[in-house]
Amino acid sequence: MEAKKRIAALIKRAMHQAFPDAQDLPDAAQIAGLMEIPPDPTMGDYAFPCFRLAKPLRKAPPIIAQALCAAIDEPRTAQAQVAGGYLNFRLNRENFARQTLEAITPRYGASEEGAGKTICLDYSSINIAKRFHIGHLSTTMIGHSLKRIYDFLGYRTVGINHLGDWGTQFGKMICAYRRWGSREEVEQGGVDAMTALYVRFHQEAEKDPALEDEGRAWFKKIEEGDEEALAIFNWFKEVTLQDARRVYAKLGVEFDAYQGESFYNDKMDRVIRELREKHLLVESEGAQVVDLSEENMPPCLILKRDGATLYATRDLAAALYRKDTYHFHKCLYVVAYQQDLHFRQWFKVLEKMGYPWAKDLVHVAFGMVSYEGQSLSTRKGRMIYLDELLDRAVEKALAIIEEKSPNLEDKQRVAQQVGIGAVVYATLSNNRIKDIDFWWDRALNFDGETGPYVQYAHARCCSLLRRAAEAGGNAAQPRFDALCDDEAQEVLRLLSRFGEVVHEAAERYEPSMITRHVTQIAQAYNKFYYEHRILDEDAGASAARVRLTEATRDVIRTGLWLIGLEAPERM
Repeated sequence: MEAKKRIAALIKRAMHQAFPDAQDLPDAAQIAGLMEIPPDPTMGDYAFPCFRLAKPLRKAPPIIAQALCAAIDEPRTAQAQVAGGYLNFRLNRENFARQTLEAITPRYGASEEGAGKTICLDYSSINIAKRFHIGHLSTTMIGHSLKRIYDFLGYRTVGINHLGDWGTQFGKMICAYRRWGSREEVEQGGVDAMTALYVRFHQEAEKDPALEDEGRAWFKKIEEGDEEALAIFNWFKEVTLQDARRVYAKLGVEFDAYQGESFYNDKMDRVIRELREKHLLVESEGAQVVDLSEENMPPCLILKRDGATLYATRDLAAALYRKDTYHFHKCLYVVAYQQDLHFRQWFKVLEKMGYPWAKDLVHVAFGMVSYEGQSLSTRKGRMIYLDELLDRAVEKALAIIEEKSPNLEDKQRVAQQVGIGAVVYATLSNNRIKDIDFWWDRALNFDGETGPYVQYAHARCCSLLRRAAEAGGNAAQPRFDALCDDEAQEVLRLLSRFGEVVHEAAERYEPSMITRHVTQIAQAYNKFYYEHRILDEDAGASAARVRLTEATRDVIRTGLWLIGLEAPERM
């Protein structure tokens, strides 16, 4: 990032020298945004396309490139070369090494760009009385990673778990509990016990259809605030959250608020009243809807025929509440892409209601999760519960540690870091919009481009730094010319781009960009490690390579933290 800024400043200065009377030229920040990394490293480290200047300068891009090249004379920063309409730059390797390593601190890549701004993140959104399964993993870890990324960039973040805690199913569960359950049974069995009661309700209802009416009656009691119904309902929620928090703790995930659908029961009258006052609510087949035909979308259903509210009604109420409460800069909804139409509809309704901040609502869509080529289904037994997956991953990691590093200290903790890291990394390794087909063998494969591979690169750096400290390898003045080889320069190039990648990941709501970048850093450092002796007879060269190792460790650790992985120091 710093190298790009320095080159952008050189280009800006050259523009004024070569074309002193020109108007409408880009500033240094715009120039940096236009710069590219050549696909072939032999072409240079950075390239500036001069096509953007052709219109204001009324000259052909190759002529502009020639004029700029002639005006640039800064060998301590970079050498400029013309390549058609591009101006390519080859960095001064020694100075690049020095400047990059001097810039890297433990919080390298962080910024205050979000100071004074709040971002709300709605993610995970588990259902009450249901176990946490792998279908929730993507929303949970994408949202968790984005929260950390925005924190890192200086924003105030509010993580919200929008619980699925409303609907007739809860009346059915209370009916089943009062007929066949016991407090002791639910307290001991937790969510599994509640699920068993719900299953039994449906089995019994097939024989006695009157149970359906009894279940609806209990839900009506919840809606009306009946003391007994609410007590059981809230207890079911607490039992579910206890189970979920145990899984969240394993993943290192925390929320600032658990505000489910039921939280907005007393906040929907405002939505309905405003829609009526603004003449947006119309009747359609007995229901109340907002017509979106001009936007080429189906109508947004607000009230059913019986006056019951729907998801859109609650989402509108939630958005108004969050804007009033948190005054957000943006509110992100990390929800599968199948809900795209739903979000587009109610976002448009808010816009029609006259709220300009509707543009600040973002549906962060992600792909669906399938299991070994088939869609997930509880009824068909194609469901992987998340705590079971994490436990199996930890068991496998521990078995590998026992085999390869039997004397490792604190093996159980390292196994937790590595096993859970493998699962999280696999979730965030590809673009979020891609579907994930879950296979046990792939998820628990620790070879290749995986979380354990990157974690091991971090542990390798830590090990080398311990050896260097014992040998006094970092006591001498670093000789940065020892880092001019291709392998060291590739590590440095990737390290220098880290802040830029974090910023872009935030802009695109894409944690996988950081996942891939830290993987590339690990790969580049491993190649450097195998090609060069870090600690050798030349104290200055050793000191420089130790500095590079230290910087690599810090950036990998930060990158892993941003995507929700821990960084073991020993493996």
